[in-house]
Amino acid sequence: MALLETWRKLAYETEMDQKQAADFWNSYFIQEKGIYEKILATPEEPVSGTVKELADRFGVEVLMMTGFLDGINDSLKEANPIETMQEDTVVSLDYDKEKLYYNMVGCKADWLYELPQWDSLLSEERRKELYKSQKLSGTVVKDKKIGRNDPCPCGSGKKYKKCCGMNA
Repeated sequence: MALLETWRKLAYETEMDQKQAADFWNSYFIQEKGIYEKILATPEEPVSGTVKELADRFGVEVLMMTGFLDGINDSLKEANPIETMQEDTVVSLDYDKEKLYYNMVGCKADWLYELPQWDSLLSEERRKELYKSQKLSGTVVKDKKIGRNDPCPCGSGKKYKKCCGMNA
């Protein structure tokens, strides 16, 4: 069984009560934050190695590293083969910093996008732009409702109810 499948079964399919689930995810998020603190501190050195080597380097279990790799994969310059990954699979953490920040905001991971290491990677202004862009990407904007007696938006000059609104 591939590591990712094992991770997803553990994280999402295992029967856990609320306390067990909270403990599991709190532990994961603390470890995830520690890894990000280290890789964001040295952005000029893209981290790479086997899954097992990276787990050892960051002091986490292989399955926790698998979860981390699953989470960061969409923010990498070149995606890792996470679906087929084994302990000896060589992976890279060469991330696109703007994409990573944007995705962290999208996941509502404030413990990650508020890390002080971002200060040296992206200007405050750029972070605000990315934050706003991410928040707006999920906003649904409804068009103004057309009243029955309003002019038809198709430009015919007729009232909406006598034109395009007849079948509505």
